Formats: sequence, structure tokens, C-alpha cells
Amino acid sequence: MPAPHGQSEFIGLDAYCNRSHHHHRGDRFGRLFEDLPPLFTDPRTLDRLGAPNGPMDGGATGTTAQTVPVGFVFFGQFVDHDITLDVTTSLDTVNSAHETRNARTPTLDLDCIYGMGPEAQPYLYHASGSFKGVKLITGADIGGGPHAADDLARVGDVALIGDFRNDENRIVSQIQLAMIRFHNKLCDELSGDHAGKALYEEARRLTMWHYQWCVVHDFLKHICGEGVVSRILSEGRQHYKSDQAYIPVEFSVAGYRFGHAMVPMKVQTQQGGSRFELFGTVLGKGFSPVNDARAVADIHELFETFEGRDVQRAGRMDASMASDLLALPARIDPNGQSLATRNMIRGQSFLLPSGESVARRLERPESEIEQVSDAARAAEPALNGGTPLWYYILKEAELIGRENLDGTRLPGEGLGPVGATMVAETIIGLIELDSRSWLGSNRNWRPGTRADNANVELSTVGHILTYT
Repeated sequence: MPAPHGQSEFIGLDAYCNRSHHHHRGDRFGRLFEDLPPLFTDPRTLDRLGAPNGPMDGGATGTTAQTVPVGFVFFGQFVDHDITLDVTTSLDTVNSAHETRNARTPTLDLDCIYGMGPEAQPYLYHASGSFKGVKLITGADIGGGPHAADDLARVGDVALIGDFRNDENRIVSQIQLAMIRFHNKLCDELSGDHAGKALYEEARRLTMWHYQWCVVHDFLKHICGEGVVSRILSEGRQHYKSDQAYIPVEFSVAGYRFGHAMVPMKVQTQQGGSRFELFGTVLGKGFSPVNDARAVADIHELFETFEGRDVQRAGRMDASMASDLLALPARIDPNGQSLATRNMIRGQSFLLPSGESVARRLERPESEIEQVSDAARAAEPALNGGTPLWYYILKEAELIGRENLDGTRLPGEGLGPVGATMVAETIIGLIELDSRSWLGSNRNWRPGTRADNANVELSTVGHILTYT
């Protein structure tokens, strides 16, 4: 029963009154829940839980969602590359969140597209003509192979982009290419009123704002649920309360790794075409030029767009993963390790609290917490001391699921209350705390429409990625 007004426990006060509290810096990771104790789980238990043929093995194909387009799995990867890059920590040590450098800016500013800008990295931009230092280059601008027109700009095998990771598989590289083309399209439309640096800045601003809008109103509503997103936008963030943008490890090491459970092993990228293995030679061969026309992704096949195609769905969000992810190919991981086990070991190395502890901090009903905990222990009885946060979030998604605007829920179609709150509050917070963003500078802005079709608002991921 809630305490009377003014007599509620001031949850989290001790985090600001002890020597372990840190002021968050944008170039460091941090914590949402400073004072929650870390969970220790016997590593052998984590090995069993994530092993091939173990409790998390969903089979050769995994499970399938009903409402989430497959493109969101890879768009989520693109967003991750925009805000986080940890190149210093190890699974074999205890890692301090506050001492871990984030090599990306913790803002959704598309520095993975723009790099450090045309002055610092001119080779990412047109070098001559009326769009010098304004438009971004693609393979169509410099050639280099039979499929260069549908590829990123390259020098040899190396893609000329702001973040090398966006070339690690064909689908995320095609999303990168589509975002570059969207910027260039806006340059064409704005060139009648702007030129030079002013044109570049205006096109970049509008590209960034459309992207951020789509992240909140399309991506997060599919992944976290319209109920959660609407509540945060109307009532404010309750847990990500920093006055400076930073990436919490509860988000980066657990909450935002939901996508690993949604990865399909085969993806169709062209209308009427075959589905190809994600780690196969057609779609899985990153860090090299496109060498097969079948690897050129038709964005209309990955996201819902104005064309209204029957789009492939992502994997169901539950506590199972496709078998291939539990024994990664040697070129992805030389040891052929289980991605599931690695996620949980990483969480342990960052001293993450248990899922139950976080759920109680978020004031979830005890009956709900017991439901998730009991299901976790049914899968692995040794989890009797608490559930690793990442695994708890997946079990919660499986059993409780995404919250609709009317309060109903769709199990397996998106994150449950703990995962959704952490993910949505963090991403919305990153946007709100950026003075250059749509939410940080002009909350009355709204997306534009296609110049060739005013009935199509550029307000979804599919719409901006196909407006090129």
C-alpha cells in the first residue's frame, strides 16, 4: 500500500551520500542504480544457461514475433553504434562503469554518419562542385566495383564512414547508406534557400531530428511499447535523472541487448527473393565491397513503408536465441562462444544487480517478480540467488511483454516493464539532454513530408530510409 504523501521512502538518497557516488561524465559510462548490490552467479551456471542445446536454445530458426519488422533488429544495432563504443574492458576483470570510456558521444547525433564533420574529415564529403563539404559521398560517387552504386564509399575494402562497425554486416551497412542518402536528399531540397556551410548544417539538423523522432515514435514504441513511451514523455523520466547525458551499464550491458534474442538466422532483403543466412556469404560478409547483387537490401522489405508490403518479422522477444548465436562462427568469435553466456558474464564483470533487485527498485508488484523469477529457476534451478539482469529482462519480455497505450500487454512482442523503462528512459533522456536535439531545442517541431507525396509524413524509420 502506498505511503501517505510526504512519508514515502526517499529511494536512492543513499547513492548521493556515499563515497562511491560519481557525477556522470558524458565520456564515461555510469549507473542507474548506484546502491543496488551486485549479483554473483556461478560462471558454470551461466555456461549451462547459455549453452547449445541448453535452456536458451531456440533451435535453428528461433521464434518469430507478430508485430515487429525485421529491420528493427538492425536499426537497433545502428542506434547502439551511434551512442556507445567500449574498447577497453575485459570479461576477465571487474569493470568500473565510471572508469570505462565511451568512445562515442552519448547523444543521438549521427556522428556515425557525419564523423567529425567536413572540416575534420573532408574525405567523407563531396570534394568539389556546389555540394563541396555538404553532401556525403557514397560508392556511386567514387566507383570501385560492379555494385559500387549500391554500396558505401570505399578505399579498397575500407568503408569511408564515421563508425567502422556499421560495415560489419550487409544489412546495417545498407541502413548506413540509406541514412547518407537521406541527408543528401535533404541537401537537394534545401539548396534553393541555403548554400555551403549553412546548407550542410541545416540538412544535418533536419536529418538528425527526423532520425530522433523516428527512434522515439517508431522504434521505441515497437520495442518498449506505446504505453511506456507516452508515459515518459508526459510524466517525465523517473530513474534516468542525470542532468548530463551518459550511458548506464544497466542499459548497455543488459537492457539494450534485447536484440540478440530477436536476431533471425535468415533474412529476405529483396522482393520475391530468397532468405539468406545472416552469417552466410551473402549477408554476413562485412568490411568489404558488396560483391553480390542479392546483398543489396530493399528497405521496403525490412520496414513498413508507404508501399504496404508484407514485411518479414523479427524474432520473438523471449529468453531463447537461435542456435547459431550460442556457438558463434569462428570469424565472429575465434572461440565459438555462446553470445548468451558472454552477455551474462559481461554483466557480472560490471557488477550488475539482479533483475529482481531492479524490479523492486522500479516498484513492480511482488507477484510479477515472482512469476519471472520462478520461470528463470525452472529453466536453471541454480538461479536461486537471483536472476542475471539481462536474462530477467528477456524472461519478463516473454511472460509479460510490451505495454500498449490502453495498458494491455503483448507477451513476446517487446520489452516488459523493467526492460522497457530502462531502455526508453535512457534513450529519451539522451535526446532531451542534448541542446541540439529536437526534444532539447524545439519540442514543437514535427516531421516533414515527402516532396513528391505530401500524404507520406517522414515520421517512421521506413519512411526516412526510403526517401533517398
